[in-house]
Amino acid sequence: MPLCPIYYDTETTGIKSDKDRIIEIAAYDALNNRSFEKLINPGFPIPPEASAIHHITDEMVADAPSFAQIGKEFLEFCGENFVLIAHNNDAFDKLFLESEFKRSGIEIPKLTYIDTLKWSRKYRPDLPKHSLQYLRETYGIEANNAHRALDDVIVLHQVFSYMIDDLPIEKVLELLNKPNVIERMPFGKHQGKPLQEVPKDYLRWLKESGAFDKASNNDLKAALELLGLLEKVSS
Repeated sequence: MPLCPIYYDTETTGIKSDKDRIIEIAAYDALNNRSFEKLINPGFPIPPEASAIHHITDEMVADAPSFAQIGKEFLEFCGENFVLIAHNNDAFDKLFLESEFKRSGIEIPKLTYIDTLKWSRKYRPDLPKHSLQYLRETYGIEANNAHRALDDVIVLHQVFSYMIDDLPIEKVLELLNKPNVIERMPFGKHQGKPLQEVPKDYLRWLKESGAFDKASNNDLKAALELLGLLEKVSS
């Protein structure tokens, strides 16, 4: 049974998954051409700065259900054997979704995710930017109501369909989880220099500053560990 790609997006009261809440979730089942869109009452006022971005107000969610109800409906919509696809999934939507499930006491299966931002950075390094709206423009997709969940989901599906062409989702997951073979420093004042020639002091500074804790630098960290360079920095 093939994986069912579920493209999804969330709108929230802020950017901190441990404190803020999801106030809208939307999804698109690309296999069966079905959509899901729900507003959620977060239980407290929506900050004005958040409403200024997604235009969701307290009045709009006043009579909306809590995530405890919507979360169950969302899982029912997803069905079985699915993969959740979002732009900046690893650093945003995934964190919010799992925090809400945990907070609501909803038992969930082990979820599989694809981060299309990660895919874009990995397989379109020629692009200067990787935001969803920039990718939309790059692939000539018509503009929509950006920063409302379902509109972003539909654009994401169109964009990612162009990016992966006819690759099956299972192959996308395999390629996404395969580390890049990095031989040269990809950024900073030593950009372009072979990793073996990057000064230990610079690598030590990167490590101490937390650069290797960022998901976007996982491949660089793996390459340095493979060469034993991070071990030398620690010694």
